Amino acid sequence: MRVLFVSFFVVLIDQVAKLAVKGFSIPFINFHYTGMYEGERIRIIGNFFRLTFIENPGMAFGIDPGINFKLWITVFSLLASIGIIVYLFIIKNEKFTLRFSLALILGGAIGNLIDRLFYGIFYGYAPLFYGRVVDFLDVNFFHFTLFGKTFNRWPIFNLADTAVTIGVLILLIFNARTQEKKQDKIIDGSAAQISLESKSNDTITTS
Repeated sequence: MRVLFVSFFVVLIDQVAKLAVKGFSIPFINFHYTGMYEGERIRIIGNFFRLTFIENPGMAFGIDPGINFKLWITVFSLLASIGIIVYLFIIKNEKFTLRFSLALILGGAIGNLIDRLFYGIFYGYAPLFYGRVVDFLDVNFFHFTLFGKTFNRWPIFNLADTAVTIGVLILLIFNARTQEKKQDKIIDGSAAQISLESKSNDTITTS
């Protein structure tokens, strides 16, 4: 399915960006790229938009559920990604908007899943399934409280998170429009039925 190229592109740019931020080494060709140090900030648009390198040990918004629950998050992400791939094959003839939104969500999910699965091993700090997610997009926002934690800025995120968010928004809008069309069809059908019944009654009365 061609829509999976969307997912592939999301994963590609997400991982390239993360490696550019975190840095990486290729020992057999003696190549080393330093990247940013953890906590480093680079201003892009003043204080409004910055690159800030952090590693998320748990869920979204920096919530750390603990090492035992972290394994289940990774396993759930893996199963959810497989489920979306299967579902995309099932709905391969459905509207492109639905498939595109799911492809974005899939790409974002896989992008962060790669971090959780392999980064611990790749960077030598944790076993398989226990890696940390690389976040770096830092945007100023109004103050708010979420899950008992107060944020002065929007929680630092990455391109995979962005793809998932956009995919969910498109999915919600798509579903809302689909429901509106269904309701319009029901209303039109009911009006047509009432009209036919009215004409039938008029004919009986005239007779």
